[in-house]
Amino acid sequence: MSESSTEKVRYSDEDLAEFKELILKKIEEAKVDLDLLQGQITHRGDHGTDDTSPTFKLLEDGSEVLSREEQNQLAMRQQKFVANLQAALVRIENKSYGICRETGKLIAKERLRIVPHATLSVEAKNKMG
Repeated sequence: MSESSTEKVRYSDEDLAEFKELILKKIEEAKVDLDLLQGQITHRGDHGTDDTSPTFKLLEDGSEVLSREEQNQLAMRQQKFVANLQAALVRIENKSYGICRETGKLIAKERLRIVPHATLSVEAKNKMG
């Protein structure tokens, strides 16, 4: 059986090093975004509305609560993203990175470059609906 006809079981150390670099960069960027979000949540902009009508203040407070809620959701999503990327780093260390958890086949490099924390191949994801 020739080398090309056998399916690779895992990515090479060189490939893993490339993905590790990509993931570390994404973690760095994601943490910057998370810090910005958390900063916005904890340090609300003091644009005092004391001199405006109570109705306007009530409307503004309502929208502020919604945006804070949205910011909290974004921050939670960002935290989950960072955790998923860190889990991908662990998979790189134990050389199981890029292997579909459903099919056991390698996830396409193109997919991993776009979604570096992916644990499912496109094929497996499509089957799930």
